[in-house]
Amino acid sequence: MSTTPNHRTMAEYYIRGLTSGQIDPAVIISWADEVIVAAAKTEDWMLDISTSAPEDRMGVLHHLHAVKGEIDEAALASLLEKK
Repeated sequence: MSTTPNHRTMAEYYIRGLTSGQIDPAVIISWADEVIVAAAKTEDWMLDISTSAPEDRMGVLHHLHAVKGEIDEAALASLLEKK
């Protein structure tokens, strides 16, 4: 994968990882923190995930569904393949 996947693709990757138990919510919260630092404009979903409690798996999952955009199926497949 030559480019960084977009936010919606990463959200889908984290949704699948969280629901399968392969990814801990703390990893997703950390990702949201990094996205906030790099973003030119902060979006609500970024803050919602970043301020979620690591024990609140369902809350993190809910906020991931709020990420807008198109899923890059090739990039998602590549991420899932590495997992």
